[in-house]
Amino acid sequence: MTLSSQRTTRPPGRPASATREQVIEYARQAFLSGKRVDIQAIAGQLGLSRASIYRWFGSRDGVLGAVLAGEFETLLTHADTRRRSTGAHRILDVLYRVNCWMSDNEPFRRYFENEPLSGLRILTASDGPVQPLVVGMVRELIIRVEQEDGYHPPLEPALLAYALIRLGEGFLYNDNVAGIRGDVHRLHEVQAALLGIPEAITD
Repeated sequence: MTLSSQRTTRPPGRPASATREQVIEYARQAFLSGKRVDIQAIAGQLGLSRASIYRWFGSRDGVLGAVLAGEFETLLTHADTRRRSTGAHRILDVLYRVNCWMSDNEPFRRYFENEPLSGLRILTASDGPVQPLVVGMVRELIIRVEQEDGYHPPLEPALLAYALIRLGEGFLYNDNVAGIRGDVHRLHEVQAALLGIPEAITD
């Protein structure tokens, strides 16, 4: 074995250079399996120091926020591709799928049960990793529905998106005990009214 090959040989299973995306994926795998997201363990699996991960994300909450933001982004995109309705009903259908996921998804519920206070903070902070992204995606959805379906929203898209998401937080999360309240059906009715639909659609 030459000196150059000795220098480039790495322990088996350890990547040559870990990335931010790999940290998110390892954390996502732990989250979806119902395990606690252990930053030290992820750092060891990727051959990083914990300090390196914190330089990327700021804190463990930052890692969890990136995971949850990615889940919401995937869910919103998937929900819009699967919907069959148009106009305001299209927006309502997409939101309903997201609301049901937040209320019923087992890993999400388990995470909230185990870490209620940090979970509430990560999801609802106006300067956090999740809420601004979700509001932005719903705003883009409203604009798409305007352009593609001829929908005329009762409010400016950014304000309407913010109101819809804040309503969701109020009906789905319980601030008093920082847990999941999961009042999906009443939320569905209120979001329908805000979107200008005279009656809520029940599935």
